[in-house]
Amino acid sequence: MLSQEKFLYLCYIDEAGNGQTLDPSRPDAPPVLVVGGFTVHDSRIKRLTWDFLNVKKKYRPWLRGAEHLSEVIQTEIKGSDVRKDVRVGNRDQRRAAILLVDSVLGLLERCNARLLARVWVKQEGFPFDETGVYSTSIGSLTETFQAQLLDCHSRGMMVLDSRTKSKNAPNVHCVTTRKFRAGGDLLKGVIESPVFGHSDTHTLLQVSDLVVSSLLFPIACHAYLSDVTWNVHCDDAYRPLRERFGQRLMKLQFRYQDPVGKWRGGIVVSDRRTTQPSSLMFGPLKATPPLAAIPAQQADGDGLPTLV
Repeated sequence: MLSQEKFLYLCYIDEAGNGQTLDPSRPDAPPVLVVGGFTVHDSRIKRLTWDFLNVKKKYRPWLRGAEHLSEVIQTEIKGSDVRKDVRVGNRDQRRAAILLVDSVLGLLERCNARLLARVWVKQEGFPFDETGVYSTSIGSLTETFQAQLLDCHSRGMMVLDSRTKSKNAPNVHCVTTRKFRAGGDLLKGVIESPVFGHSDTHTLLQVSDLVVSSLLFPIACHAYLSDVTWNVHCDDAYRPLRERFGQRLMKLQFRYQDPVGKWRGGIVVSDRRTTQPSSLMFGPLKATPPLAAIPAQQADGDGLPTLV
């Protein structure tokens, strides 16, 4: 067993969707925005990376003959392309896409990764504050990560997929101020403010993209917007993703009970259309995901968890 000072977790975060208004005049506007990813212990990062590179070679056979490792790393399998194959691909493309998703989930299960995400379902005709929602999501996911670190007496670091400087900076200010404020560190397990990486150089950001874009995004569209027939993303072709992988996604969550007894974390949906619960993401519930209780006596003066 590793000593406590060697416990370190990494959290990789990506997003799918944007701030476009959901409106019939824009049939290709994303009906949801998903910000999420996974956490993994640093001792499993190398194995996860190499296993994922082998998955890429399996589903992109031309990479098997690549002369340089950098070519395999930089060649991305985009989650948006995978879900497009599920939606409009031929039989072989749909089958390959679903098998790819199955393989990626298998990698995360074997390395004991944990999923966390915020899913925002848009309401027709209402403006959507992408900057505010993204910033809120990062703050919420950081709290979940902090709770996981507290639960396993660990430290951790967050890596966010880089967008543009004007978009990056506002999204982590809420974390920076809460961590380094004069009144005390509210995120003691998170060793530094989130940093930004490029997916063509950070391989595990590619895994995060596949989870968010090829699984959570289409499943959310199917679960919460199946009646929106005019939007290209709301397609019953996504049903197999929800039916086949919903339960596995649920089991991969990290959920925890905060000091006042409320259950938080995991894959959280904010449905602005019909206020449906997050459980719709997982289909018929058959199992209970792993849960962690954060003892109230370990909370600091502001009521947020403190690492011990």
